[in-house]
Amino acid sequence: MKVLAVNGSPRADGNTSHMLKTVLAVAETAGHETELYQAGGRAVRGCQSCGGCRKHPGSCAIDDWINELYPKMAAADAIVLGSPTYFSDLTPEMKAVIDRTGYIAGGAGKSLSRKIGAAVGAVRRAGSIHTLDSMNHFFLINDMVVPGSTYWNMSIARGEGEYENDAEGIRTMTRLGENIVWLLEKLG
Repeated sequence: MKVLAVNGSPRADGNTSHMLKTVLAVAETAGHETELYQAGGRAVRGCQSCGGCRKHPGSCAIDDWINELYPKMAAADAIVLGSPTYFSDLTPEMKAVIDRTGYIAGGAGKSLSRKIGAAVGAVRRAGSIHTLDSMNHFFLINDMVVPGSTYWNMSIARGEGEYENDAEGIRTMTRLGENIVWLLEKLG
């Protein structure tokens, strides 16, 4: 089975990426295929509400990297979205992923239905609950199964490398990976 992680941080090798890699490492150890997709830091446009995804199911009328990402999401069994917390919210790139792939999935016959979806967020101090809620609402409205962990799926990590010093955050990501693997085996 395949687990796809989408990094919404513009820092390709920052705290959010390391959080996602922790989750993916658990899935790899269990024998699952994994991929980390770098969404953050790329030119982004929000949904135009043009309805192109309804006329041409499986793609967006805006021809950019979202059309590269969506097929990966549709093919995955589990999707982990990750974003740092910017002013108590997710990054613009992650918001575009949520809005545009959500509409594409709806136009393609609810293609994300019953996949596993999990969100992770890096935060300086506060605001991560809203960031996680935004990503979790994407999963729930797309009829996905959302696992939890032993705490909120977050890490107190602002500066470069701070995630590696957050023992509780690492334990939380590890357990999230274990719960994703457990669900893959139950649902597979």
